[in-house]
Amino acid sequence: MGPLLLALALAVLAWVLVVGDLVRRHRPVWHWYLTGYPVTACRVLATWRKVTMLNDLAVSKRPPRGLLGDLMVKGDPLRPIAPRLSFPRATRLGLTVMVRLHAGQTPATYMKAADALVHAWKVHAVRVTSPERGLVLLTATATDPLQRPGLATAPAALLSALVGVLESGGAWVMDLRLVPHWLIAGATRSGKSTLLARLITQLAPQPVALVGIDCKGGMELGLFAGRLSALATCRREAVTVLSALAVDMRDRMQACRSAGVRSIWELPDRLRPVPVVVIVDEIAELYLSDGTREGKAEAEQCSTLLLRLAQLGAALGLHLVVAGQRVGSDLGPGVTALRAQLGGRICHRVNDPGTAEMTLGDLNKDAVAVAQSITAEERGVAVCTGQEGGWSRARSHLTPTEQAVTITQKYAATTPTLPALHGVVEVLEGDDR
Repeated sequence: MGPLLLALALAVLAWVLVVGDLVRRHRPVWHWYLTGYPVTACRVLATWRKVTMLNDLAVSKRPPRGLLGDLMVKGDPLRPIAPRLSFPRATRLGLTVMVRLHAGQTPATYMKAADALVHAWKVHAVRVTSPERGLVLLTATATDPLQRPGLATAPAALLSALVGVLESGGAWVMDLRLVPHWLIAGATRSGKSTLLARLITQLAPQPVALVGIDCKGGMELGLFAGRLSALATCRREAVTVLSALAVDMRDRMQACRSAGVRSIWELPDRLRPVPVVVIVDEIAELYLSDGTREGKAEAEQCSTLLLRLAQLGAALGLHLVVAGQRVGSDLGPGVTALRAQLGGRICHRVNDPGTAEMTLGDLNKDAVAVAQSITAEERGVAVCTGQEGGWSRARSHLTPTEQAVTITQKYAATTPTLPALHGVVEVLEGDDR
């Protein structure tokens, strides 16, 4: 019976290992709840005291002293006291623990110890946030969900685009109704163009006018020209298009004023103008001057017009999505002023620290450091701002160029015609011919 029981035990073990591997590959969430979470939770509780001592998170209290006659009697030796830790709570891709800070402690000390927590708990990443004073929330992610991002789901809404997946496993949505203007930074082959293609394909079926400004001769946005209400391929054309949009903006103001409302979304459907999304690829080409008087004048005009659209366009249904490889203060004060109006920020891998700082520095210094750590192999990975003011790592869905072109051609017949751009489009088409 001994060899038979041994063989049976080995067969059961092999079956468990095979089933466990299948569950891990095809149902990673199930595998995490059944196996990963219990093991990681035990590891968190077992290593907490040691980790806090090694990373200056524990606090040593002064030993008590007693007086016996005329002699001072010392109490117990110093003993480090670790901060109180809640029981680890499982999430879909990791776990969270709440820590109560000692008096005088700040969340900054825990941010410095985040790497140590990653190694001690054997997880992919640990994010540190402070939901309220005196408390720190540690969010551990077991594995990198951006390595094999699944297709997340999100409710379809006007001016809303599902562009990828967040590090938490949730849907990465660019909602222009909530965050009207966006800045996207990224070096060559970082995933910036893929993100723009995804955004255009998501907006293409919607009753939205898309206007492209691509001063690289239209090499990028020209692929989607069939679905664009207008396309400017040089700075001179960009001035023409932006000037026409500024006129349209004044008309929208007049319509709102006449109806006694403060936004086009308060107008009746029959009176509401078509929302417009202006997509600018390579913002530096609009601000860099060739040194001539004409070039400087065009750059200043572009700067002024973009800033006016960003400042006044949100309530009027005019939205900006500005992208570029390099976004720095060396492009002029106009870029800094425009950046302040672009509430949505997305930073892919960049070639210089200044661009990451310009994109995310005024929001969160930790986000800048995470953006600078993105490697060349992580195409499509970016640091993005959230709707609640926080930030997260995310990855855009890969949308092949052929697929994006096919989708935009499919909806080319539904391209809205903007009266303010009617004459401009004829001029641009004449220049192309």
